[in-house]
Amino acid sequence: MFDRKGAPVDRALLRDLTHFLSYVGPDALDTYSNGCTGLGHTMLRTSRESERELQPASLGEQLWITADARIDCREELKREFEKAEPNYRRVTTDSALILQAYALWGEECVRRLRGDFAFAIWDARRKTLFCARDHFGLKPFYYAEVGELFLFSNTLNCVRLHPEISDELNDSAIGDFLLFGLNCDLTTTTFRDIRRLPPAHCLSVSAEGIRISRYWSAPTQGTIRYRHADEYVEHFQFLIQAAVADRLRTDRAGILLSGGLDSAAIAATAREISGNPSGAADLRAYTNIYEPLISDRDGTLAQQVADFLNIPIQFLEVDACKLFERWNDPESRSPEPVDDPLFAGLFDQYNLIARDCRVALCGEGSDNLMHFQMLPYAKHMVRTRDFIGLLREIPSYLRLRPSVWPGIRRRVKGVFGRDPSAAIFPSWLDPDFARRLELKARWREWSELPAYRPHPIRPIAQASLSIPHWANMFEQESPGVTRCLVETRYPFLDLRVVNYLLALPPFPFCFEKSLLRNAMAGRLPESCRLRPKTAPSFDPLVQCLQQAKAMGLPDQVQWSADMNGYVKHSELKPLRQERNPEQIALDVRPLCLNFWLQSSRRVRYNWRAEVGNA
Repeated sequence: MFDRKGAPVDRALLRDLTHFLSYVGPDALDTYSNGCTGLGHTMLRTSRESERELQPASLGEQLWITADARIDCREELKREFEKAEPNYRRVTTDSALILQAYALWGEECVRRLRGDFAFAIWDARRKTLFCARDHFGLKPFYYAEVGELFLFSNTLNCVRLHPEISDELNDSAIGDFLLFGLNCDLTTTTFRDIRRLPPAHCLSVSAEGIRISRYWSAPTQGTIRYRHADEYVEHFQFLIQAAVADRLRTDRAGILLSGGLDSAAIAATAREISGNPSGAADLRAYTNIYEPLISDRDGTLAQQVADFLNIPIQFLEVDACKLFERWNDPESRSPEPVDDPLFAGLFDQYNLIARDCRVALCGEGSDNLMHFQMLPYAKHMVRTRDFIGLLREIPSYLRLRPSVWPGIRRRVKGVFGRDPSAAIFPSWLDPDFARRLELKARWREWSELPAYRPHPIRPIAQASLSIPHWANMFEQESPGVTRCLVETRYPFLDLRVVNYLLALPPFPFCFEKSLLRNAMAGRLPESCRLRPKTAPSFDPLVQCLQQAKAMGLPDQVQWSADMNGYVKHSELKPLRQERNPEQIALDVRPLCLNFWLQSSRRVRYNWRAEVGNA
């Protein structure tokens, strides 16, 4: 908390809100308050360096920090410290590294930090609170202004508990959720009074007000060219190993092993690192399976990978979860609406992991970074007059590509007809609500990827890193939502890996992920390494609806009065009548919102009672 006009913070409220956070940080609890500023922290120890860490932490009693952070490239950062200040104080914890960086470089420090972080630093000299969120938003950061009081947390429900924060909803966020399944505005939340700091942004609060700025965007100009293909592979192997090692500074870690190449590559790299005595870690694999709901080959492939790497594996039967199961259970409730009726399965997955580990590695990100496009690359070679490269790459690409017909067919469909699998703008939206928020224009606006400083040869790969789905996924997997003491980490989203992959020539290295396949030669079973990338052959939600033949949703639902201004109930049709997965995903959202509204209102007073009794 920070009162911009200098009024003393409510220490009892600070203590109560901090105690509320004990469920996500059971290892230590402390608060700091001095006049107009108060910081509270509950510790979740997930690395060897954090075993004796305590927060809020200070540097010379002038700088104070509370941070949810894991800093990468630690040795490089320490070398920068030595260059800037030869007699700098040696530190090891992540929060101390951030404090040291701020002491040396001020607010510019965020441009030098790598890793997953959300933090706030109280600068007593400047009477300023400086906050930042990492490049991809892996760590949440929510805030609110209550008069002159600035309140923040990495847990949304904690901010909601302030007695002057209202329950009023943000209609724009509700409209986005009904259309897209999430709030596409990364500066707001579902609640009118609470905002979020977007990824790659920092925020400064002082008596003059609040200043927010962006400190990073996905790179567009990097270029890496080697003479020999082996050099690209070797460089990538070095980077992915460093990325996994930085996320494996713990004695035991889980791996979300899907049976695909990406997660298997992370598992293989982690296995090699754990075989090194200096980085030894006990590894466990966890895999979601859908049998007997549907024949699922991923489970078989994941078992093969686990056996090959000698990693114990556990399976979670996702089909055991029913539609809207436990929607009224406080232990499996999301702070914001979720468009997945099988959302309870996420809690089951993290409960399974939490029995063994506090860290889980995930292979997400590779598909985006290695998304292949040949046409922009060919145009770039023409623009730069690289005709030798053009004559070399185009024939090679045409020889490797199985057929040009799929690409032609997609373009013809885009020109002469609508994609039959695309969802239709919903008729069940309340007309006044849709008109007031201009939802049809919003629907068109988000039908394509946004272009942020488009990449000259990798436009989709670069733009896909900025879509709001990333931060939404990370927030749903955070301990503040799952209530499980597990942090998920993403080696492919390491900045070293991101910068490298966006600087490569897309052909041949991104074509069918040849770079990753070559890097894993001899390190994975061939059934996994050479497995072609294919779209899922089934949708769990569709399969559940087909099995629940007697289900008449939404006919059997008791509707919340809060839904009346958003949805026309008479326009909703039983979900079992629909077969298009995209349309089902759209039409199920009113039900998801309805159940969330009912559960959210019901537990509001329980939360406040919990804080009052802390």
